[in-house]
Amino acid sequence: MGAIVHDSQVTDSSSGWLSTRETATKLRVSEATVRRWGDQGALPARRVGKRGDRRFRSEHVEGFVVPGRRQPPQPAGGASSVSMGGQQVAAGTHLAALYDTDAGRVRLTVPFLAEGLLAGQRCFLLAQGEELDDHLESLGLYPGLDVDGALASGLLVTGGGPGKTVRVALDFFEKILWSALDSKAAFVRIVGEMASVRAQFASEREMLTFEELVNMTFKRFPCVALCQYDVRKFSGQAVLKALRAHPDVYGSALGLLLK
Repeated sequence: MGAIVHDSQVTDSSSGWLSTRETATKLRVSEATVRRWGDQGALPARRVGKRGDRRFRSEHVEGFVVPGRRQPPQPAGGASSVSMGGQQVAAGTHLAALYDTDAGRVRLTVPFLAEGLLAGQRCFLLAQGEELDDHLESLGLYPGLDVDGALASGLLVTGGGPGKTVRVALDFFEKILWSALDSKAAFVRIVGEMASVRAQFASEREMLTFEELVNMTFKRFPCVALCQYDVRKFSGQAVLKALRAHPDVYGSALGLLLK
């Protein structure tokens, strides 16, 4: 059993500690299972406050292998990274980009998706309405790319969003990424237009919580995900929270403020 510490020492996910509920969501198991692993010492836990609530280090949770759960293969050879904006981006990277013009919306995403499709890589585009129309129109102008053929074959998959809740959305990505690997996809590229995705969630807060927790899912697969925020459609506070949910941004050399 973990040592008892004061509430001020272990607070929330912003300080690197996760609650039982957050840990269960990340690992896609029940809270009872998380409590049992903590009590058994399989997943190190600390107790806080008068009630002795459990807290788990985020790095312990991210490195935890759920017993009996199939693990994706490690990327190999040329599938360990992809090009984005002229830079090599490693597998498992989850980035956020901000834009404030219609032209900025497609500046990074269209080459990223088009190059993947031409290489035979599975691509997912989560967008609807004008955001989807802009992307499909711009992809249609990319030299040598047959957008209709990519859509018909399932190489390019479009949709509005992953679901209404954190749990449903995490399960969505787990399923589509495994499906892509099972169909022999060497690499997966994902673009999410977050105004479209937000419309599918029960609340903006739910969406931003998902954005934070899905990092661990992407780290396990040969994929790169780019979440785009049209700052004309989000508050400054939401944009700040979005950037905090994408720590890979801070290690990137890309210019992710798009015009």
